[in-house]
Amino acid sequence: MKIKEIQSKSILVKSGLSADYVVNPYIGCMHGCIYCYARFMKRFTGHKEEWGKFVDAKINAPDLVKNGEKFRGKEVYFSSTTDPYHPPEARYKLTRQVLEKLIPFQPNITIQSKSDLIVRDIDLFKQFKKIIVGISISTLDENVQKKIEPIGSSPQRRIVALKKMKKASLKTYCFISPILPEITDWKAIISKTKNFVDEYWFENLNLYPSIRGNILNFLKSHDPKLVKKYQDIYSKENPYWHEVEKEIATYCKKNKILGKIYFHHKVLKK
Repeated sequence: MKIKEIQSKSILVKSGLSADYVVNPYIGCMHGCIYCYARFMKRFTGHKEEWGKFVDAKINAPDLVKNGEKFRGKEVYFSSTTDPYHPPEARYKLTRQVLEKLIPFQPNITIQSKSDLIVRDIDLFKQFKKIIVGISISTLDENVQKKIEPIGSSPQRRIVALKKMKKASLKTYCFISPILPEITDWKAIISKTKNFVDEYWFENLNLYPSIRGNILNFLKSHDPKLVKKYQDIYSKENPYWHEVEKEIATYCKKNKILGKIYFHHKVLKK
């Protein structure tokens, strides 16, 4: 793993997502998830290393929180192309320091992570009037998790993190993402977490060309018969995701679950 300390020009960047601003305290992500779309960032950063094998820490990130009043009441999201609590955060505390700088200006904070390190900053989270903190879970099977998210916290540790944050009276969400066909049991994830989660967000696996090889290689070792199924789902018009989306919506309505669905029905060419 190569970690480099760099000086950045900005830290709160206007976002094309649902948030007004996004904070990425690091370039790269040590979690190295095989399905991560953010590996496209290598085109812009010039890194030759494999995704997950490099991290640039923006060590001046806290100093870049300037003109804070413009963030008051704005939606700020941690993070879009890294995990704000991946292992380097334990050392650098950049996410923590940026949060500290934002407290006086009270933006609306959304945080998402795969790491139970997130609980370290509960004391800061409680100082924001509007904040929602989330953990993403794709599977409860630790053997599968280790193959697709080799550095992320185990599913059980993530669940414990959600419990701790809810116990601290924080608003929580579980991001069930990515939903892997025939692998992700989203109903089981809800069952395990429903007592301490306020919202569920759902996202299907986006099988971009840059990650297709990773996913197919994983399937070949995990369950070879799934290779053909995935190829069918993603290589032609297929109702699979529409049906899953409908099932989730019906389930959430029936069980009075606040759910948000972020599905993409993209057909990929061979």
